[in-house]
Amino acid sequence: MSKFYEKVAYRDAEEDIQSQKSVDKWIFGLLLIVIGFVPLIVMASVVEVQSPLITNVSALTGGTKGDLFTHYKALAVLVITIIAVIMFMTKILFMNGEIRKTKMNYAIGAFAVAIVLSTIFSPNISIALQGQYNRADGAISWLCYLALFFIAMNIDYPKKVLNYILYALYPFIVINLFIITMNFYGNDLLQKVVVKKVVMLFLPAGANIGEGSILVGTLNQWNYMSGMFAIMTVMFLAGAIFEENITRSIVHMMVGLASISIVLMSLSSSGFLTIVLLFPVLLFYIFRTKTKKQGILVISIFLILVVPIFHTLATQTPKVWYESIGLVFKHNPYDVYVEPKSTSYKFDGEGLFTTKAFAAIKFELPVLPERSSAAGSGRVYIWDKTLSLVKERPIFGYGLDTLIYNFPHYNLDARAGMQDENIITDKSHNTYVGWLYGTGIIGFLSVMILLVLSLFKPLTVAVKNNNAILWILGIAWGAYLIQSVFNDSLPGTSAPMWVIAGILLAMTFKDKEQVNGRDN
Repeated sequence: MSKFYEKVAYRDAEEDIQSQKSVDKWIFGLLLIVIGFVPLIVMASVVEVQSPLITNVSALTGGTKGDLFTHYKALAVLVITIIAVIMFMTKILFMNGEIRKTKMNYAIGAFAVAIVLSTIFSPNISIALQGQYNRADGAISWLCYLALFFIAMNIDYPKKVLNYILYALYPFIVINLFIITMNFYGNDLLQKVVVKKVVMLFLPAGANIGEGSILVGTLNQWNYMSGMFAIMTVMFLAGAIFEENITRSIVHMMVGLASISIVLMSLSSSGFLTIVLLFPVLLFYIFRTKTKKQGILVISIFLILVVPIFHTLATQTPKVWYESIGLVFKHNPYDVYVEPKSTSYKFDGEGLFTTKAFAAIKFELPVLPERSSAAGSGRVYIWDKTLSLVKERPIFGYGLDTLIYNFPHYNLDARAGMQDENIITDKSHNTYVGWLYGTGIIGFLSVMILLVLSLFKPLTVAVKNNNAILWILGIAWGAYLIQSVFNDSLPGTSAPMWVIAGILLAMTFKDKEQVNGRDN
């Protein structure tokens, strides 16, 4: 009888393992959709916004609002997260699955609790829950990112996981290269009838796209395009260095060239800075690989081919220089300055035209700040004002993505910080400042501990064991964290990258488990 029970127990264990593998496979498929498909969604939507303020400022008023880039991305992330959570919990509860024991679990839990509390105590609860209608960066989205990160960290992957990730991103890069190139040369695809019909597929009858709408890419705006494709550049360049198959290595390098082309055409310096800061890491990685010659060759060819791409784009628009190399070398050889014609004043028979005005009563006009921009195209001014707000609600913050309703607009000192006091600031232009403002000190410390651990653990293992997958995914995750200094979060950028970070951690734990197994 004892042998019979042993056989049954063995069969049950074997069946559980097979079921776990099957569930992991399906979850991985969902994660690949988040990585490769979600950032591509561009569908117009109409949302009813209830503003927490009574005002006549259009940006702050409620009513029917339109969005092109965010609503359906956020909806897709939410649906996929719900399905993935159900499948993961089924694996844990009914298939004898396990959750990896790590200190990061506490940091994830603490950040999730901080998000919930900041939303409950927010002066703008409904906004903090969902985020702004055109950003969707509220509590729901961030809880989804954390859930996907946690699930990705706790499943097993096929041996070719890196190839699957890179392949999933090919369409995202190729499609955005086409869109932004068309826009860069003055052919906005949103004005094409076919594209417009596809984008408006789910709009209610009578709704239309505003005349000022343009299609830069599948992400919301230039800055996000620049930051996201800087991540793609270093990721695929690292992939080309690691890849032993020559054909795949060449393809990865070409995709990297396409990505840096998008960065340059985005006309935003955040992506270029991210690439520059991570280039030494790539060089360090090269000298730790077995194929040093291939790595040096890939980097050399990449840099040589970037030159004609840069020249072509800068010739078309001199701003390409200013937003890249111009950060160091101010003189722009592509910008030919034409001296304006001098204006002479003439008598009209009554007197000389002047710029002076006279009044019967003397009075002094107030001295206004000179118009200029703070460092980072006005970002430092925004950060300073946002951090001043944090002092008033330091513990729980104001709730995520609610800055537009609490920022001090129409300040005269905005002339010296952002050129114009009439600009409405809707975001912090810094993910870290956004976390501090939105979730308070507790949430900020929790997520910072999480980020430090998510970088330190993979880096330690990658350096020790020279694991190429960890290097490539780690460089991508590091690039996301660097560009986050200049950019905010969106479903199309954060969801894919938090999933990649979860996979990075899973591969780190697997590598450690394999090494410990060999040691034993």
